Amino acid sequence: MAPVPCAICKTSRALIIRPKNHQKLCKECFITIFEEEIHHTVTTTKLFSPGDRIAIGASGGKDSTVLASVLKTLNERYNYGLELVLLSIDEGIKGYRDDSLETVKRNAVQYDMPLKIVGYDELYGWTMDQVVEAIGKKGNCTYCGVFRRQALDRGAKMLGIRHVVTGHNADDVAETILMNLLRGDLPRLARSTSIVTGDEMSEVRRSKPLKYAYEKEIVLYAHHKKLDYFSTECLYSPEAFRGSARTLIKNLERVRPSAILDVVRSGEDMAKLVPEAVTGISHCKSQKVSLSSADGEEGAAGCGTNGRSSGGEMADMEKKLQEDEEASSREIDVTAAASNGVNGQRHDRIGSKTEPQNGAKRESGKKLTRQTLGTCKKCGYMSSQDICKACMLLEGLNKNRPKMEIEVDVEDEESSTLRRRMERLALAAG
Repeated sequence: MAPVPCAICKTSRALIIRPKNHQKLCKECFITIFEEEIHHTVTTTKLFSPGDRIAIGASGGKDSTVLASVLKTLNERYNYGLELVLLSIDEGIKGYRDDSLETVKRNAVQYDMPLKIVGYDELYGWTMDQVVEAIGKKGNCTYCGVFRRQALDRGAKMLGIRHVVTGHNADDVAETILMNLLRGDLPRLARSTSIVTGDEMSEVRRSKPLKYAYEKEIVLYAHHKKLDYFSTECLYSPEAFRGSARTLIKNLERVRPSAILDVVRSGEDMAKLVPEAVTGISHCKSQKVSLSSADGEEGAAGCGTNGRSSGGEMADMEKKLQEDEEASSREIDVTAAASNGVNGQRHDRIGSKTEPQNGAKRESGKKLTRQTLGTCKKCGYMSSQDICKACMLLEGLNKNRPKMEIEVDVEDEESSTLRRRMERLALAAG
């Protein structure tokens, strides 16, 4: 069979089928389109200002490695005027984080960026290995999520930086939306769908430049750019509630490739229903962009999607990419196909959303309490309560009475509320 030409340049051979819309592209066009979509997200949402110092939350995984590479490229190409620094958190997980930190150290040299590593043991006196030893694997992601969120902010303050970017992608955002829908927590959903949390007055702002990038396309970009990253899944994560949402998202993607962005857009629309006075988020600033619908065939399955957890699926995808690349070197090329037989569809573009109606009224009449940001009386970290969640969890650990029923505002927690609802339903059914 004659090779198919790239749908964009029409000259080079197509090597990639985009998971987002099944568009057939050559390697160079795919890399360019991927970078340009990130650039469009950055400029449309006005994430950065010239002269900003930005801390990149670097774990050594594919998402943060791609984020660091793309931001460095775009910063030089479009003269953003940013000073980029890598900020890594050492949770203290032997056989996982210690190995991934070696990758981050290599990235710091490769990208010529300063690196700051902050450890749980340094901040809290506990490593995650010690926490799991004390409480077991059930619910440990609650502790790690709270500690990690606070550690990133504290690390940024140590560096004198007020803006942290993380590698959360479209798959991550879609999973979080489903988790919060299952919890029935619209205020938290509104905060999690925002591409930026915090504002100019916040001590530390957070943003997600990869919010509209598919996880599979991130893997493809890392593979074809030959980036150095760590691909092992966390040893303690399979018990997390997020894993169930991830499996559902992957199954939806098999049936409809645009399902991930559809869920993200739906979450953004639902977030507009939550009054700004409750969430403290300005919708008009944080929800400016979305992606147009994918043009791919709805019935075609995404590559490598089999309902397993993210770590195993992405590892299989990376292995297949390597095998395909080795096979291509043994391939005998033939005459290029005629260009009039190719459908030259355009790639997705990031478009503007209509301005939401701030302060929308809720029909249910349920009164939502506004969170007032203050500081923790114990550690001085910003908190909406007198004692921050990290200090409350640490108090339970130090007293050997882990407080597992504390409601924690963190994306990676296993919802105790949902678990209790399911237990009651099971009792009623029995």
